[in-house]
Amino acid sequence: MKILTRLLSLAAAVAIAWPATQAKPAPSILAIKDTIHDNSVIIPESFETDVKKMQENWYLKNYAQLDRNADSRPSPVTTDQDYIDRLALLPTVIDMPYNSVVKNFIVMYSERKRQLVENMLGMSLYYMPIFEEALERYGLPLELRYLPVIESALNPSAVSRAGAAGLWQFMPGTATQMGLELNSLVDMRRDPISSSDAAARYLKQLYDIFGDWSLAIASYNCGPGNVAKAIRRAGGGKKDFWEIYPFLPAETRGYVPAFIAANYVMNNYDKHNISPALARKPILTDTVHISRRIHFRQISDVLAIPMDELRALNPQFRTDLIPGDIRPYALVLPSLQTFAYIANEDSIANHNATLYARRNIVEPANGSVKGSDSKGRYVDELVVKYHKVAKGETLSKIARKYGVTVASIRKSNGMSRKKKVRRGQRLKINTYQRRYIKDEPAVATAEVEAAAVADSTAVERSLERGLGNRADSLQQADQASQAQQIAAEQPKAKAKAQPQPKAKTKSPKTTRHKVRKGESLDKIAKRYGITLAALKAANPKVKSDKIQIGQTIIVPEKTSKNKRR
Repeated sequence: MKILTRLLSLAAAVAIAWPATQAKPAPSILAIKDTIHDNSVIIPESFETDVKKMQENWYLKNYAQLDRNADSRPSPVTTDQDYIDRLALLPTVIDMPYNSVVKNFIVMYSERKRQLVENMLGMSLYYMPIFEEALERYGLPLELRYLPVIESALNPSAVSRAGAAGLWQFMPGTATQMGLELNSLVDMRRDPISSSDAAARYLKQLYDIFGDWSLAIASYNCGPGNVAKAIRRAGGGKKDFWEIYPFLPAETRGYVPAFIAANYVMNNYDKHNISPALARKPILTDTVHISRRIHFRQISDVLAIPMDELRALNPQFRTDLIPGDIRPYALVLPSLQTFAYIANEDSIANHNATLYARRNIVEPANGSVKGSDSKGRYVDELVVKYHKVAKGETLSKIARKYGVTVASIRKSNGMSRKKKVRRGQRLKINTYQRRYIKDEPAVATAEVEAAAVADSTAVERSLERGLGNRADSLQQADQASQAQQIAAEQPKAKAKAQPQPKAKTKSPKTTRHKVRKGESLDKIAKRYGITLAALKAANPKVKSDKIQIGQTIIVPEKTSKNKRR
C-alpha cells in the first residue's frame, strides 16, 4: 500500500510538470511552486481554535481592543495578481511564492477565520516582541515569528492531539532535547520566553542541516528524518520544499503554504476589512526569582493581583504552584508589582502557609478512630484573633485570609449585611484550632494495687460492719425524732423540717463515669482510688461486676473512710 501511494504521488508530480515539458525542455523550480495544485493537504489544528473561548483570554479582555463584528464584514474581491504583488512586497529572507495551495490558506484566514485573525492580532501585541527578541538573538529571519500563528494560534496553553504543547508546539521528546523542563508542576513549553528561545535554537539547527529555510520549516513540522527521506525519494542532491513536495506527509505539504499565508494575512489584514487590534494600555512586565514554595493564591491574596493575570503571564506553572523550594524559578509580574512582591515576600510565603506546605515526613495512622480512642480525643478550641482593616481590603478578602466565612465575621462583630468595613477598623475574628488531648493515667501505683488485692476481703468486711453500725444509729435517731414529734403534736411538720438522717446517707459530691471497653467495677474503683464496696454502695442498681460499655457509674468522692489504703 505504501509503495502504491508513493507511485501515485510520483505520478502526480510528473503530471504537474508534464504540460511544461511539452513547451520547454525542462521545468524550472519556480514554475512548479507557482503552479502546484493539491486538495489533499491537512489543515493545521490551529484553525480549529475556539474563537469564543479565546476571547475570554485575560490579556485580550484587559489590554486589547477588538472588533467583535469582524466576521460580519465582507472581504473585498482580491485577484491572484493582488496576492502575488502583496507577497512580493513582504520584506523577507524566506521565499513567499504564490500558488493554489497558498491561496486556499489565505482565503481561510481572510474570509472564513476573520475573527481568529483579529484575536491573533490582539495577542501579537504581547507575544511578537518576545518572538522577535529570541530570533534576533540567534540571527534568524524575523518572518519566523509567524510560525506560532499556524502552530498554536498564539495560545500558550494549546495542546495538540499528538501531545505537542505551548506557543511553538513542542513534543515532549524535542522539548527535553532542547533543555525545556517538563514535569507535573512545570511545563516550560508553555513559557513564552523559554519556549521561544528553544524554538529559535531548534530552527537554527534545522537550517544548519538542510541549508534551506523552506526545508527547515518543513522539518520543524514533521522532523528532519522525514524531510531527509523525501529528499532521497526525490532523487537526492540540493532540493527545496517544492521539489520534494509530493514525497512529504500530507500535513507537512500544507505547513509551508500555511506559513506563507500567515505572513500574508498578519501584514495585509487591513486589505481584507479586518480591524487592527488596538492596545487599550501598554502592559509592562518584569521578573522576580522565587526560591520558596509559593502558590498563586498567596500572591493574589496579599498583592491583590487577579489569578487570571498571574496565569496568563506564567502559563508554565501547571497547578498554580511555583516549586521554588526545588530550584529558583522566574515569575513574571506587572512591573510595578515586582517591587511589592519583594517588599512583602515573607508575608506572601507565610499567608496560609500550612495549606500549601509540602509534607516531607508523615507518620502512618494507628488504626484508631480519632476522637474516640481510649487514649485521648480531639477537641476544637476557639482562638480569637483581631484584624485591623487595611486600605482596599474587603470582608471576603479578610475571610479568605483567616479561612472563615464572611457571615461569621459579621456575626462576631455585630455587623449588618449592608454594612461595609472601613480602613483602620478593628475586627474580631473567631477561628478554631483542633487539638488532641490525652487521657490522664489512672492514679494507682503498683504498691497500692498489690496491697489492695491482698486485703480486699478484710476491707470489705470492715466496711460492711461500719455500714451496719451506721444503719443502727440512724434507726435509733429516727425513733427518737418520732417520739419528740408526737410529744409536740407536730408529726408532719417536724418530719419535713428535720430530714437530716436521710441527707446523711447521700455523698455530698459524686462523679459520673462512662464505662469504656475492658473496664470493670474493680478497675474503676482503683482508678479513682476508692474501694469496690464503696463503689457498689453508690450504685445499688448494679447487681454484679458485669457492666456494659457506655453505662454510667456513680463514683463517690474519695474520703478517709472509703479510700484504698
